[in-house]
Amino acid sequence: MHFPRVLVMGATGRIGGILRRVWGAGGSGDRVLWQSRAPAPGPGWVSLDPLAEPGALARAAAGTEAILCLSGVVPARAAAGADMADNTALALAAVRAGAEAGAAVLLASSAAVYGDCSEVLRETGALAPVSDYGRAKAAMEARAIALGAARGVAVTALRIGNVAGVDAALGGWRPGFRLDRFADGRTPRRSYIGPATLARVLGDLAAAAAGGGAPLPRALNVAAPGTVEMGALLDAAGLAWTPRPAPPGAIPEVVLDVSALRGFTALTARDSLPRNLVDEIRGLETGMPR
Repeated sequence: MHFPRVLVMGATGRIGGILRRVWGAGGSGDRVLWQSRAPAPGPGWVSLDPLAEPGALARAAAGTEAILCLSGVVPARAAAGADMADNTALALAAVRAGAEAGAAVLLASSAAVYGDCSEVLRETGALAPVSDYGRAKAAMEARAIALGAARGVAVTALRIGNVAGVDAALGGWRPGFRLDRFADGRTPRRSYIGPATLARVLGDLAAAAAGGGAPLPRALNVAAPGTVEMGALLDAAGLAWTPRPAPPGAIPEVVLDVSALRGFTALTARDSLPRNLVDEIRGLETGMPR
């Protein structure tokens, strides 16, 4: 498969770190330009502020076929004073750079845009986010897709599920970790994807966005098929945890429908097995405790 020339915005984050490991090890790293705000740490990096330096961002994007925007404000940063509206501003900056470069744009979004999780979440469903983060991401999607349509830029919002190792269970584990358990004896079930699988899938989507096949839709759920129990993940990793009664309002299951995604990349039920997810993390040495 042709690996396109890609600009990754926000490459110093945790997903950016995963991509650097996997794409670099697979020999595709030299096709990628990594953006950070801090001084660039080496070859293949560009240091710039996407909001303050739109011209520099456009120059960095020149010659690329796809822009993957991982930049954004997560709840923890918002609690520390960061502005959630920057999610939209950064996405719009990516679209404008894409218009200058003739590049497609992939935006990292979240299942939080859906809100109601009582049914399987499909990209065609209505969005009714209940959190500030979900509302910020939904606004980002709408504004960026509208600007893309006006500027002739193909924009796809990637609603990424739980990434193993960058999640509340494996990624958030500490000694004494407690986990909700519901009346049926099960722990929260979520759509997951392993870090190596995520990197492969994002590479496939970047290739498709660059014109390597059928055009991408405006939104895509990104996860492995099915769901995974968080307790089963911790057990597979050999990490001790203590059950606690799930509080009222706790959500037992969040399921992303990935039927559309499977039209662009290969996924199987094995990609959701707890043991495989744990092996992917440890294979990348992402720092998960043992």
